[in-house]
Amino acid sequence: MPHDVTLIATIAVAFSLAMVFGMLAARFRMPPLVGYLLAGIVVAPATPGYVADMGLASQLAEIGVMLLMFGVGLHFSLNDLMAVKKIAVPGAIVQIAVATALGTAASSLWGWDLGASIVFGLCLSCASTVVLLRALESKGLLKSVNGQIAVGWLIVEDLAMVLVLVLLPVLAGMLGATGQTPAQAATPGAIWQALGITLAKVAAFVILMLVVGRRVLPKILWWVAKTGSQELFTLSIVAIAVGVAFGAGVLFDVSFALGAFFAGMMMRESDLSHRAAEESLPLRDAFAVLFFVSVGMLFDPAVVLEQPLKLLAVVTIVMVGKTVAAVLLVLTFRYPLNTALTVGASLAQIGEFSFILAGLGVGLGLLPVEGQSLVLAAALISIAANAALFSAVEPLRQWMLRRSELARRLEQRSDPLAELPTSTDPSRLAGHVVLLGHGRVGRRIAQELGARNISYVVVEQNRETVAALRGQGVAAVSGDAETPEVLIQAHIAQAAMLVVAIPNALLARKTVAIARELNPRIAVVLRTHNEEEAQLLREEDLGVVFLGEQELAKGMSEHIVQAYGASERYAMPSAPPVPSKR
Repeated sequence: MPHDVTLIATIAVAFSLAMVFGMLAARFRMPPLVGYLLAGIVVAPATPGYVADMGLASQLAEIGVMLLMFGVGLHFSLNDLMAVKKIAVPGAIVQIAVATALGTAASSLWGWDLGASIVFGLCLSCASTVVLLRALESKGLLKSVNGQIAVGWLIVEDLAMVLVLVLLPVLAGMLGATGQTPAQAATPGAIWQALGITLAKVAAFVILMLVVGRRVLPKILWWVAKTGSQELFTLSIVAIAVGVAFGAGVLFDVSFALGAFFAGMMMRESDLSHRAAEESLPLRDAFAVLFFVSVGMLFDPAVVLEQPLKLLAVVTIVMVGKTVAAVLLVLTFRYPLNTALTVGASLAQIGEFSFILAGLGVGLGLLPVEGQSLVLAAALISIAANAALFSAVEPLRQWMLRRSELARRLEQRSDPLAELPTSTDPSRLAGHVVLLGHGRVGRRIAQELGARNISYVVVEQNRETVAALRGQGVAAVSGDAETPEVLIQAHIAQAAMLVVAIPNALLARKTVAIARELNPRIAVVLRTHNEEEAQLLREEDLGVVFLGEQELAKGMSEHIVQAYGASERYAMPSAPPVPSKR
């Protein structure tokens, strides 16, 4: 052809092979992303045949990361992020330190110098944003408390890695980099200056988004929506997501993913955020596929044959060491076993920042090329295995609960927030309402119950929310409502009604089954936003089901009928009919 079609060829081949291998993976009951990774290996430089443009593929993958993080931001408010800061911030920092220490110790045994070992350990400490979000979405956990903790944890990791990427060139001389001259050696003043500039840039970006972005971005979306153009609306979403992410990277040295995430959080302030999420979903899915293909392209099969024991050690650190560390940290913060296992599985892989950090380490002469190959191979293996590990979380939890008294105690900790205070008025714990969930809907239900002086107890997994409610004098317990102990603490046996304000059919089934076993006469009210789920819940006779869109339409219809009746009463009399001509 008379013109260069490298971009078209890369996209066409990547999508085609991803579709074929993804279907094969699904046929053999494996996650489709395993097929996407295999597609990348097929077109990688290390395998014979067609070789895709790795530079273009990595840039296309970055767009996927931007759109995916933008979508997460659309469903993740600043309040959600602040609600998990007490566990996400210290947890992420300690987990990075543990993983770095394990990687440093392992590579030191191989004879690497201290600088190479530290960089290698840091490469193993940061999880992949895309993999985490895909895993949470596939299990319907993205909006859950466990999902919020995992996402908040990863945001802190991203911020930490931004600092590492800025400081590493400054510290390279002290760490023994071979690519630097003595004149480039770091001084204490240079280190503090680099750290101060980085923190100032990150703070400036966050303040800009909170002050300006929070007001401007929703208005832009509203102005575009007023034009009535579908393509303009979609274009505006992509332009905001990619534009803000690119600006954050160029102007503030913040990662593209973090910039897009903040753009989505600010866009969430718009009433059109749900429509924006739906419009961007196809593009997010398509470009996310390119991310996994690009990861597969980095894999060199030779490292498996040449360094099998080293690779096994690295994979063990990533999938076992990091997981155990995260599980122990979450349990230390007195969260239940299911939260600890979910967060641990979420972090049992490495991704984007690992590749960037490994490449920087090689470029500075700190990390040997062998280390980069081990990081890429471990990333591929851990990403491919992460979906299976995630699927094993619930069976493993059930097995542990059946066989271990310790696991049962960990699932229902001796946590003061998991038990109602002894000062709770006993008269308000009979004939009351047990309200499961205190999100946007649950909060409004609680306000209405309080206004009508109806006693209620809130059951909520988020410990910070429970602590805040108790500070307001509201009876609340922290824990998983799928366990009898939590509902017993809410005095479900004496309750008149159970209200499940979380739109999760699986949770509703399990909770209602336990509640009726403890209180056969209890009335049940359920919430859903899916017509198929609503029909199934009604057929199973689980309780009165409220469908979000249906109730909205009902309320609007009642208002329209009332308004129409009023307008008819005050309407001008109609003109007499015109006699027909014969």
